Order: sequence, then structure tokens, then C-alpha cells
Amino acid sequence: MKTIMLTLTLWTGLFILAACAPSVPAQGDPAKLPGTAWNLSTLSGKNLVTGSSITALFTSDGKLAGSSGCNEYSGTYTTSGSNIQISSPLASTMKACPQEIMDQETAYLKALGDAKTFAISGGQLTLNDANKNPLLVYKVQSQDLADTSWEVVGYNNGNQAVTSVLAGTTITANFGKDGTMEGNSGCNDYNGPYKVTGSQIGIGPISTTRKACSDPAGVMEQETQYLAAIQNATTYTIKGNVLELRWADGALAADFNRK
Repeated sequence: MKTIMLTLTLWTGLFILAACAPSVPAQGDPAKLPGTAWNLSTLSGKNLVTGSSITALFTSDGKLAGSSGCNEYSGTYTTSGSNIQISSPLASTMKACPQEIMDQETAYLKALGDAKTFAISGGQLTLNDANKNPLLVYKVQSQDLADTSWEVVGYNNGNQAVTSVLAGTTITANFGKDGTMEGNSGCNDYNGPYKVTGSQIGIGPISTTRKACSDPAGVMEQETQYLAAIQNATTYTIKGNVLELRWADGALAADFNRK
């Protein structure tokens, strides 16, 4: 079993969005930028590498975080009128991806540091350089969880570690419009209610089928730990094609990729 320890330095103080569906702020209104989430549409006038996703989430306490296409990044931002300043360099995880994704990521993080002004209009955020040339253009990101389907990447095993899903197993989660969550936890099917209020989430109680699995080794322990992790989740965020459930102390309960 592969275990990935949380990088506490990067994730310390990471935000929870204040609203489930970010509002569309008025143009250039700094009071309306905090608490919003965005998907990048163009980088220096160019479309993103096919299949890649870049996100930005601005918190109400001046923090900025998201996915830069390969890695997760975090930092701070300040605004004054339509002016914006983003900390540089930004903190980032250290994963390696195909070269074109890495090149795009490098250009994106540099562009964030070069941004001097911003404008918001019609569900679009634009960050401009000192000459008011567009660097980054985003579209507002939906935080709606209902009617979405996900596959688990990792889950908290209850021992202060996020553990990858066992090779040869798949864990899924589907959130229905009727407030019911269901999926497969690696061996058994499961289902139960979920309730969302803003960025808050409550899951459970969960019911499962009664199968016993022995292959691969540890699959039943994985199932128990995953179901416990999600039923203790209190908040959620959607960042592009990634869903994160977190506990009340901010620890990652489970992360998912969109199916």
C-alpha cells in the first residue's frame, strides 16, 4: 500500500470557500473577489493544453490556491480598487507531469506574479499585466455537488496519513440530486444521505452490502477507513476536476477525480 504523508507546510491555513456556488461579482469590485472560484480559459491568449485544468480560488482572508495543471499551489493576494498583487514565488507541490504540462504550469505561475490589475464581468475574471494586457482569463467555477460522479484518489486512514487507493481496486462516489450519495467502496456498494449548506457537508449514516473480499490484501480495511473518513467530513471544495472532502480540523478526508 502506498502512503502519502500530507505536506503540512503547503496546506496550513488553506481555505474553505464561503459559498457553495460562487457569486458573479461586479466588475473590478475588490469586495466581491474573495470567496470565488475560477477555471482558467486562456493563458496569454492561448488555450490550455488539451485535457489539462487550471484553477484559482480566492479566500475571504487573502489566500489564493488551486491547481496549476500538475501541482497544487498556494499563496496570498491583496487588492486595492482594481489593482491586485499576488505573492511570488507561490508555494507548490513537487509532482512531475509531461513536459508540455510543466511548461504551461511554469508560465501560469509566472503570470500570476506579473498580474497588476483585475476585472470581473459576466462570470469572467481577467488578470492583466502592468500595461493592462490580459494575462489570464478565467470562467467562474461551479461548486455544485449534486448530479456529479467521482473516483477516489486517496483517503485518510485515520492515522494522520492520506493513503492511495489499493492497486486493482476502485472506489467511487456519486452525488444525486435527491440528496443521496452512493458508490462502491472497493468491495461493497454503499449509499446514504448527504446534505450541503454552503461549503459545509454532512454525509451518512452509510449503509453497505455484505460481501467479504480478500483480494487484494487489505481491501476490507481500506473500505472501513474510507467510509469512516467521508462520514466525518464537514467541508468540501471542487477545484476543476478535483473534489476534496475535509474534516473539521482541515485535514483531508478524501480526494476524488471527476469521472
